[in-house]
Amino acid sequence: MEWTKLFAMQKKLDDYIEENNELEKEDLFNKKILALIVELGELANETRSFKFWSKKKETDLLAITEEYIDGVHFILSLGLEKGYTFNGKPSSVKNRTVNEQFLLLYELIISFKNNPSLDNYEELFSSYLGLGQLLELTAEEIQASYFDKNEVNFERQDVGY
Repeated sequence: MEWTKLFAMQKKLDDYIEENNELEKEDLFNKKILALIVELGELANETRSFKFWSKKKETDLLAITEEYIDGVHFILSLGLEKGYTFNGKPSSVKNRTVNEQFLLLYELIISFKNNPSLDNYEELFSSYLGLGQLLELTAEEIQASYFDKNEVNFERQDVGY
């Protein structure tokens, strides 16, 4: 997937949010890290993959995709915050379960928080894309969903979300 367009769209959204909320001078890195952790938890909750005690099936794919895309927004935003871009591919998820991938991502988010290097960012991003593969999301679905959600996020800023 070509990420340049998504980074550009995310930059416009981040700038719009910061201007509308007078945050241009505030360091938002840790808030974005926490937001990504929360969004990852919301995604895990939608998949229900860890709920071994429940017989209820996972939520529909649309809800899972929406939560997944929220994470993409914050990963892009974190990259912009540090001046990074991404041109890689999903990491290998061979023989890994969805739950194992979620746990790995929590570790990678904290690693990036503690050491926000380009290598850690790329590993986080590629592992998040690996989760998308495990959730059977295609690159086309991710991109189209990102476009849709980006528009919604602008609208939400306009109505004081």
